[in-house]
This record gives sequence, structure tokens and C-alpha cells, in this order.
Amino acid sequence: ELVKVCGRIFPDPGIVHGERPFTAYCVINQTCLREDASRIYWLVKGVKVPETQYEILNQTTSSVTFENLTTLNSPLTCNVMASGHVANTLYGIFFTLGLPPDKPTNLTCIVYNQDNLTCTWDPGRPTNLPTNYTLSHRWAHFGANYCRGANNSCTIHSPGFQFYIDTTFQVEATNELGIQKSETLTIDPVNIVKPNPPQLSELISSLELPNALKIEWKNPITNAFNLKYNIRYRPVKTQDWEMVPEEDTASHRDSFTLQDLLPNTVYEVSIRCIHKDGHGFWSDWSELKKQVTPEAPPSRGPDIWKKIDSPDANGNRDVMIMWKNLSDSVANGEILLYSVTFQSGSQSTTFNVTGTSYKKTLSKDLYSVSVTAYNRRFASPPSKLNIPRSGNCQVLHPEFKLKAFPKDKQLWVEWTPQNKSLDGYIIEWCNKYAKEGCVSDWQRESRNVNGTFLRGELEPHKCYWIKVYQLYKDGCECVRTTEAYLQQGTPIVGPSIHTKQVEKHRAILQWTPVPFDKRNGFIRNYTLIYKPNHGNETAVVINPTDTEYSLSGLDGNTLYSVHMLAYTERGGKDGPIFTFTTLKFANGEVEAIVVSCCVVFLILVLIAVILCFNNRDLIKKHIWPNVPDPSKSNIAQWSPQTPNRHDFNAKGHPFQDGSFTDVSVVEITAKQKPEQDIKSMDPLKKNTSEGLSSGIGGSSCLSSPRLSGSDCDEVESAQTTSSTVQYSTVIISGYRDQQPSAVIPHVFSRSESTQPLLDCEERPEEPHAGDKEGEPQGANQYFKQNCGREDFTNKLQALHQEEPSHFQEQLSASDLLFAEQERDFPIGQSGQSSDSQLDTNSGECKSYMPQTVKSGGYMPQ
Repeated sequence: ELVKVCGRIFPDPGIVHGERPFTAYCVINQTCLREDASRIYWLVKGVKVPETQYEILNQTTSSVTFENLTTLNSPLTCNVMASGHVANTLYGIFFTLGLPPDKPTNLTCIVYNQDNLTCTWDPGRPTNLPTNYTLSHRWAHFGANYCRGANNSCTIHSPGFQFYIDTTFQVEATNELGIQKSETLTIDPVNIVKPNPPQLSELISSLELPNALKIEWKNPITNAFNLKYNIRYRPVKTQDWEMVPEEDTASHRDSFTLQDLLPNTVYEVSIRCIHKDGHGFWSDWSELKKQVTPEAPPSRGPDIWKKIDSPDANGNRDVMIMWKNLSDSVANGEILLYSVTFQSGSQSTTFNVTGTSYKKTLSKDLYSVSVTAYNRRFASPPSKLNIPRSGNCQVLHPEFKLKAFPKDKQLWVEWTPQNKSLDGYIIEWCNKYAKEGCVSDWQRESRNVNGTFLRGELEPHKCYWIKVYQLYKDGCECVRTTEAYLQQGTPIVGPSIHTKQVEKHRAILQWTPVPFDKRNGFIRNYTLIYKPNHGNETAVVINPTDTEYSLSGLDGNTLYSVHMLAYTERGGKDGPIFTFTTLKFANGEVEAIVVSCCVVFLILVLIAVILCFNNRDLIKKHIWPNVPDPSKSNIAQWSPQTPNRHDFNAKGHPFQDGSFTDVSVVEITAKQKPEQDIKSMDPLKKNTSEGLSSGIGGSSCLSSPRLSGSDCDEVESAQTTSSTVQYSTVIISGYRDQQPSAVIPHVFSRSESTQPLLDCEERPEEPHAGDKEGEPQGANQYFKQNCGREDFTNKLQALHQEEPSHFQEQLSASDLLFAEQERDFPIGQSGQSSDSQLDTNSGECKSYMPQTVKSGGYMPQ
């Protein structure tokens, strides 16, 4: 040995039985490898076998056992784990896992027409091993013949056996794991014969026998035994076969005559055979053979109908005679021409026509028309109809009900006649919405039927307009119509919707119906689906005859999307989506709002006018406030020499003694006081103002005829801006003339008053109204609102009665106080100013001197 083997596996079979446990032994050669058998492990195709299947027999031998061979695969190796964990493969075996053959079953044999013998059987399960099958057959007193074939069949060519002798058949299966034999089959070969199909030689048609065909053939088996036959035939245009009765062909023969066939019809024929006793197997069908039967007279005349145009003034009318081509089963031959005969009384005219219609102008008389069809040898019975006299037929009301519907993939037309004295029915139909127009087809039915299938090429999804004419024997007719579909579908397009009228809470929608040629069926209903913006969809089902719909309960000023679906019985198709927006205001709502606002405004104006009228005095008081009467102010008390009220007159000077002269203007510079000084003086100022104010209150703007409305606004604005208006308090020392040459200093104390200056105080530069003799009434215009002449006189008289000293006491303290303030002295610091040279007891009363006023308002104090 070139290589020293350190171990070996026993046994080392090439084939392992797949149904039996397998045990392998591995023996270590210790002269090569000094390892113990406990270190042996097994691998199946590289996968370690579980150690539970191991067995240590001695120090050098280890075995492995496989009870379930599904885990056993080739190769199987014996390995050892040497010191240092080094794996070594000691030995390995390769094998085939196989099974012994099963016993063959279902053995059957067929003899094909004395030429070949073929037997078949069921071999059973696969063995995964090469298996030989041998078929043996032997005759009585003869040796066996063998045939080695495939797993399930074997064919013996030219077996050489004879009929009517029993033959035994058996199959034997062999491989390396065993041998199995089938049960024996003993049978007479004549009982397992399958003849070849007969060979058709000719089909013969004879003019003497127009409804017959003679069949001739050659038998496949001539001398061995007799046969019986099956013969089938049919017209080439049909699918169903007709069979010749078996009893007519049960005897051995080589020809047969078919009878009762249709004239001028192409037939195809086929034949097969079997042992006459029925043993064995039927042969296959022979090849088809075709032949045409002879012509015969047409069985009936063509269906005939008419169309009559309106007659002219003489009663003449154009008449179209129409007829249908005869079917092959009725024509019994090729129709060459038609003969059309018009007969009126004893006169007749005949025309030969090759087409299926003829038009002729007839008089107003009654006519009888007949049509006869001719083939190559015979003529059909004539078909007749009557043409009534012109105007003889009135419009007749149909006396039957009509309906049409699909049935068995055809279009069925059904009617219920009420009158039995009829000549028949004409059914006319056409594709109603075809592009080329309604091209009609028609058929005639007898008077005894009440329904029929339309015979013609009908298309699905097309609307057919069907007319049924009820024919009377005198030539008159009445008609009823209907529409039907052979098969309905969904519409091609949906309705196109638009708005007719849109309001705030309502919209009227219109739509264009689906065109008839695109409906593909009868519209069962419309479904209107509308949805507000950011809202839910709402569906409304509408009748198919409607073309508009009113949506109510809509939201104002809202965008809506709407579309419509048209439904047939097969489904619906939706149209394009249309959007519209409802109005923000309803019809007349804007006008109502405007009118309501106008009415409310007018009512408010009217109420305001009424309130103004009823409160005119109060309004006048606020608009034209009362101007204080200077005669009622304290100044009247300061001037004891003031003349009596009754001394004033409209024409004379109010002071005739000249005590009042022109006034001079004294401008006093305003000085800002500290805020604390002003606050400390407030109480005193208030008291002083109340006791020593001039008493002239209110605005004099509206009282003065010389002030415009803008002047009033300026004065009122000045009053609003400044909380108080300061006047000068006049220290009375009697009346004296004011001489420009001898200016006597006067003492003025400031006072706070909310009263505006009099007009004469605001404008000292203007001359007194009393100085102008031409305007005597101007001096008294300020006082006409509240003061009368008598009242003023009484006040003056009261003032004369009071002591002048009373006024002196009243004014002395306050006057000195304000004089000190004017000179920026604190209160009480000096009881007399630098101007105290003025003699208050001199008996002369100082004139009332207004402060100089800047243009546009009062001088700030």
C-alpha cells in the first residue's frame, strides 16, 4: 500500500436498503494511530451524528447505528480527535440509498389490429435504483416470449399469436435489492383487439334521392372476425352530431345510405368499428368526409312586406314590395331569381327580380301581390299580400301589448294579441342612434305566435327601436313600438351640470342629459352629489326624466362643488365637477336693509326734530347762554354815583353829568408765581373771587352783534383751555375824570373768575356805544335776554340805600391782599404797596379799567 490506512469502516456497501436499520463500524489501526476508540466521532455529509447513536465496542472499534434512514446520506466518515484537538478523518464510504421494486399491478394489454401488442402496468413507488421490467406472454403448449421495456409499458411488434387462443401475460421487476412479479393475466387476444378505423372511400349523392347520401368504406380487419359500426353525420354549419341507430349498422358491411337529409346541404360523415360481439375496444373515428345533397323545391315562399307612400291627388301611390332571402334549410338549393306579380281584378303583371325588393307605382285600386322564388330546378310556393285601396284603411289603434328584453343572449320580442283574425305579424327594428341613420331590418311571424327572437346581427350597448305591425287580411295594419338593448353597459360620459339660478340659500341646477348614443343603456336615475367647501357630501337621487333640480337649505356666501352620475342597470358614470358660490345676500335683502336704514334714519331725524322743538328753551339756553347783566354785578354797588335806571334812554347819553369818560388801558405784565404760592392762595382767591368778582359771567359772544360765530369759537376755546379767567378788581374811590395829562396811578388786585370778559372789556379800544348818538340801542343789546328796565332801576335804588362804608370794609382786606400779590410780596408782609398814595377816602371813585387784551384771547394772568 502506498498510503498507510489508520482506520477502516465495515461494511462498505455500494447500496444501502432504505427500509432497514444500518450499522457501520470503524476500526482504528493502532500501528498507525495510537488513539482510543472513545475519541471517534461520525460525520454524515459533513454533519456530526449525535453521540447517542455511538457505541464503543472495544479500545479500537466504534459503531454508529441509523434507525431512521432519512438522516443518512452519502458520504459517511469516521473521524478521530487526536491530542491537541486535531481532527483527523480516518475513513469514509460512499453509497446509494435505495428500495427494492414493488409488485406490478393493474396489468392490461391491447392488440392493435393484429399488428402490435402493448401491455401497461403500475410499477409502484420509485426505487432510486436501476430496475428492469420484463413482460412474458405464452400460449398454451408454447414457450414464453419476453419483452423488456420501460417502467410501466411494453410493446411487442408482430407478436405472431392467433385469435381465439388464451394467452398468459406477466410482468417481473428486478433490481439489486430484490425481485417482484405481477399477477398473471390470461385472456383471448380477440377480446383485447382495437381495430384500426375504417377508411371512407366515397360519399355519393343522387338526384333521384335528394334527401340521401351513400357512404362506402374499407374495413381494417378482413378475415379475422366480423365488425359492427358507428356512423355519425352533421351539416357543416352546425356543431352537434347525429348518430345512425346502432341496430342499423350492427352487421359486417362496407357501405351505408343516410336518409332524411336536408336538400342542398353540405354534410360531413365519420365512422368507427368494433368486434361485432362488443369485445375489445372501439376503433378511433375515421377522417371526415364531406358531400352536398341534391337540390329540392323550396319548402315555402319568401317572407313578404310592403311600404306604401302617400297617394297623390289621383290616388296613385308608390308601393315598395320587400321580401327576405330564403334560408338554406328552406331554399333547398341556390335561389337564382324571384318572380313578382301584381294583380288587380283580371289584370296581372309579372316581373323577374334578382334582388329582394321591387318598387312600382300603383293606382288607387285594390291589388294582390305574390312573390315566387326559383332555384336551379324548382319554384317555391308563392307568398301573397294585399294592397288596400287608397284611403280605405284608417289609423287603427293597436290591440296588443308589446315588450322586448334580452333572453339567452338574444333579444326577445313578446306581445299579447287581443284579436285572432290576423294574417300575421311584421317585426321591424333598427339601431336607433346609428351614425348612418336607422337602417331597418325586419322579419315576418305567423299569426299563431306571440313572441320571437330577432334574427339578425345585434350589437351590445346599442338601443334598438322595435316596431311590431299587426297585419290584417284586408291589407290594413296597426303598429306598436318599443326600445330595447341586447346588453346594457355603463354610460360613456356623465351629465354636464350648470346653474340656472343661484340665491343665498337656494340654487337651481340644470344639466344636459347624456347623449342617446353614449348611454349604453336605459338611464334608471341620476344621482346628484354636492359638497360645500370644507363640508360633507350629500347625494340626491333624481328621476331620469328631470333636467333640473332645486337645492335648498344652502349656506350663504359658500363655495359648493357638484357633479352628477347617470346610472343604468350595469352601473353609473359621473360627469365633470362644477362649482358655484351662493350669494352673500338674498334677493331683496340689500334693498330691505337700505330701506330699513333709511326708515330708521328718518324716524331718528323726526324724533330729534320733535325733541328739539319741545326743548327749544333748554337748547337755546345751552346754545345762547345768559349774559350777566352788568347792572346786577358788584360794580353797580361800587359806583354810588351811577345814575338811576330810568335815566337811561335810547337816545340820550346814559350819564348826562359826564361822570363816565373815556377809559384808558392799563397793561399789566403777568408774572409767574411759584406753584406753592399759587396753591396757598387758592382758598383766599376763591373767597375773594366769590365776594369781589365783577359778577359778569357767561360768554358774551352770542350776545354781541359785533362777534361772528368764529369769534365765539375762539372765546369758547379759550374758556375750555384755561380753567379760570382773571379779572382785575377795581378799588372804588368815586367817579373821576380820566385825564391823559394827569395820570393817577390805580391799584388793581387780580381775581379769578370763570366769567369771560364783556365785549367792552375785550375791546377797550372800541368806542362806547353810548358815545355815538347814531346808535343809541347798542349799549343795551347785551342785556335784553334777562333784564328789563324796571328791574334794573330797582337794583340801582337798592344800591343807593346802602352805606358806602360797607363796601369799603368788604373790599379793603382783599384788595390789599391782591395788591401785595401783584407786587410779589408775601401775604401780610406789607399792608400797603408803593401805590398806597392813592387816597381811598378822597371820595373820588376810580373808573373801572379793563386789562389790555391781546388779539385772539385773554391776557394770561
